Amino acid sequence: MFYFSVPLGKLVRRVSRLRGGGSALPGLVVEKIDPGFMRRTLSTLPHGVAVVSGTNGKTTTTKMVVELLESQGLKVFTNRTGSNFTRGVAAALLGEVDWRGRLDADVAVLELDEAHAVHFVNQVPPRYCLLLNVLRDQLDRFGEIDKTAQLLQHIASKTTGTVVLNREDPRVARIADTLKTDTLSGPEVLYFGLDDSLLSTFPNDDEMRAAPGSPVPPAPARPHADVVLRRVGAADADFEYDGVTATTAMKLRGVYNIFNAAAALTLARAIAVRDGGVTGKTPQGIPVAADNAGLLQALSQVAPAFGRGESLVVDGLPLDLVLVKNPSGFRLGLKSFPAEGYATMIAINDNYADGRDMSWLWDVEFDTLREGGVDQLSGSRAYDMALRLQYDDVAIGAVNTEIAPALAAFISGAKDKPKRIFCTYTAMLAIRRELSKITTVEVVS
Repeated sequence: MFYFSVPLGKLVRRVSRLRGGGSALPGLVVEKIDPGFMRRTLSTLPHGVAVVSGTNGKTTTTKMVVELLESQGLKVFTNRTGSNFTRGVAAALLGEVDWRGRLDADVAVLELDEAHAVHFVNQVPPRYCLLLNVLRDQLDRFGEIDKTAQLLQHIASKTTGTVVLNREDPRVARIADTLKTDTLSGPEVLYFGLDDSLLSTFPNDDEMRAAPGSPVPPAPARPHADVVLRRVGAADADFEYDGVTATTAMKLRGVYNIFNAAAALTLARAIAVRDGGVTGKTPQGIPVAADNAGLLQALSQVAPAFGRGESLVVDGLPLDLVLVKNPSGFRLGLKSFPAEGYATMIAINDNYADGRDMSWLWDVEFDTLREGGVDQLSGSRAYDMALRLQYDDVAIGAVNTEIAPALAAFISGAKDKPKRIFCTYTAMLAIRRELSKITTVEVVS
């Protein structure tokens, strides 16, 4: 049967694209008729599969890892469509394999939703995984936060080569305790981390939920990190690795994106050193160190993934899109993108892909928007957002649950100012569709 699965999947993909269908449909079809398609195809890659998962930052981090490895000469397969379910990976594979199902790549770097990653790694054990964080996000889908941590732990348990963990997230860091770290029987464990001066910028979920003035339990000793983010500047950052601190320019904006850059560097270095796939090996078989200068140069050129701090141009002025999914992400977005001098819009939907429970909005402080107010509120939960802002004494210009007219009013009402829109995932997609009618927007297909 599998001799026919690739031609059939490619046919479904072509018809689906012609009819404007979803990008994951061909993957769903090939999964049904040929369940071994992904494992069979990805098992041929010389440097295996790397899985990127966690609550926040998967898309941008995956993009960084891909561009870092490509800068070193590797051919990288990734699920660029943004569909981070297993059927999305299968659909992306159908777009890259030839008619015989052969994939021309050295390594796969895949962004995977936490729950669907569990199903993926059961089929295709990854050689590498990068686990970013565990925060309250769409708990109507995943349940309690410890359940999310268990999903990530399962990904790590299936990883055969190197597990990269966030040293500063206690639920992620503790995953190391569940792994056999003997190199003969378990994966290597590496960490990425923060300078002490930046720790307060990234409170973990327990710290965010703690009542004001309540005692904070002592933090356990932090292990050595392969890459540490030491400083974040306006347009550059300092990273420490191998005992050296290096400064690099950054096109990425937002402290959370820069922290994820440390994660991406750690994984890229692991792939380069462990396999010797980027810079080769000595005649004695010893891996040559990764080209750190080349990796930093590539990192300095990475632009934000769509909607993740993406900056467009409307009426000759910037319009920034900032994706918000949970209290931590919204708080960091407000801190990373100051409101002064900008017109602000917030669009909140509660579709399945956003998470139906929007009570987390009450865990975000909006006082930084108080001086300039919010020009426009939109989305299916616009009035919930309006109520939340009233409690923080933030003035509101207008409320319209329909995104298209709200966006048009926002743009026309602030023609002389740069603009910023904080939006949930499906609201971001709707906004990008509308913006594509008036400005250049990266196409994600």
